[in-house]
Amino acid sequence: MVRTLGVAVVGFGWMGRVHSQAYQRVGHHFPQLRVRPDLVAVAEEVPGRAEEAAEQFGFASTTRDWREVAADPRVHAVSITAPNFLHREIGVAMAEAGKHIWIEKPVGLTAEDARAVAEAVAKAGVRGTVGFNYRNAPAVAYARELIASGDLGTVTHVRIRLFSDYAAHPDGALTWRYERARGGGGVLGDLASHGVDLARFLLGDIESLAADTAVFIPERARPTGATAGHTLATGGELGPVENEDYVNCLLRFASGARGVLEASRIAVGEQNNYGFEVHGTKGAVFWDYRRMGELGVSLGTSYQDQPVSTVFVGPGHGEYGAFQPGAANAMGYDDLKVIEARNFLRSVAEGTAHGPTLEDAVHSATALDAMSRSAAQGSWVSLG
Repeated sequence: MVRTLGVAVVGFGWMGRVHSQAYQRVGHHFPQLRVRPDLVAVAEEVPGRAEEAAEQFGFASTTRDWREVAADPRVHAVSITAPNFLHREIGVAMAEAGKHIWIEKPVGLTAEDARAVAEAVAKAGVRGTVGFNYRNAPAVAYARELIASGDLGTVTHVRIRLFSDYAAHPDGALTWRYERARGGGGVLGDLASHGVDLARFLLGDIESLAADTAVFIPERARPTGATAGHTLATGGELGPVENEDYVNCLLRFASGARGVLEASRIAVGEQNNYGFEVHGTKGAVFWDYRRMGELGVSLGTSYQDQPVSTVFVGPGHGEYGAFQPGAANAMGYDDLKVIEARNFLRSVAEGTAHGPTLEDAVHSATALDAMSRSAAQGSWVSLG
C-alpha cells in the first residue's frame, strides 16, 4: 500500500527549486516506492518568493517563517535548503518537532553544527539525509564497485578536483556566501565538502590531512536588494571577503592510500569541472562530472602502457535504469537529486538509512575544520 507523506521546503532559492522538482519527479522514476510526497508547505523569507513557488509547484500553503513549518502537523518531512548559517537552528528544530529532514550540505558552519543536527535526529528517532548528490552518479557507483572488488589492486592514490567560476567575476555581490559568520569556510563548505564525501565514499576514512587556502578577490560590493544565486553588484559599498576562494589539501587515508583534493570557486575558464582519478597497483578509474555517464577504466595485467577504455554506464550501474533504457543516454544534475529524494523517502518508509546520513555530514565537516586548522598552523592535522 502506498502512503502519502506531507513534505515542506524551507528556503526557496535555486536548491529549494531543485528539491521541489525532485519530489514531483520521484514517483515517475521509482514507481515501486511505497511513499509519495505531498507538497504541503514552503517557507521563504524573501517577500513573494514562497507564493511564486506555490503557484509553480502546487504547495498547499506558504509562509515567511520556517517555525510555522515546524509546528504544522501536516508536515512529516522537510527539505532544508536555506543558507548555511541557518542549517543548525532549523535542522535541530525540525528534528525536535518530529520531522524527517533532507538537509543540504555542509550542514551548518562547523563540525559542531553538523554534530548538533545529527544528535537531534538520532534523539528524535527521525530519518535524516544530506545533499551529497555526486555519489549518486551511476559512474561513481560503478567506480566504487571496481575499487571495492579489488579490480584496481590496492588503491595507492586519488586526485579529486572541484573547480568552478561562480565567484570568479570581481563584481560578484558580497552575499552571505562570503561572510565567515553566515557562509562558513567559503569554498570549503561549497565544494570541498563534496570532495571529502567522494573521497570517503570511494576510499574510506581519512586519517590526516595538510591544507593550504587563499582568498584571491579580497573585496566585493554589497548588494542593495535581495539576491539569488551568484548575483553581480556594482556601485555598492565594498566589504571584505572573509572566507576562502581556494583550497589545496593532501590526504592520508586509513587504508594507507594518499590523496590530493583541490577546490576553487574563482577558476576562470572552469565551469563545474568536478571529478576524480583513482589509481591502484593494477588499474585506475577516471570520472569527469561534465561527462557524467562515462567512466575511464584501465584494467589488466600490463602495468606499463596499459590502455584506458571508456565505459558508457547503463541500466546495470547504480540507479541509471530508472532514467534511461540503454547506455550512453545522458543523465543530468537534477536526476541525481531525484535519486537523493528517493533515498530519503525510502529511508522514511523503511526506517533504515539509504544514501548519505548526518554522520557522513559530520565526517565531512570534521575534515573541513581540520583543513582550516592545518592552513592556519601550516602543519598536518589528525582526524582521529
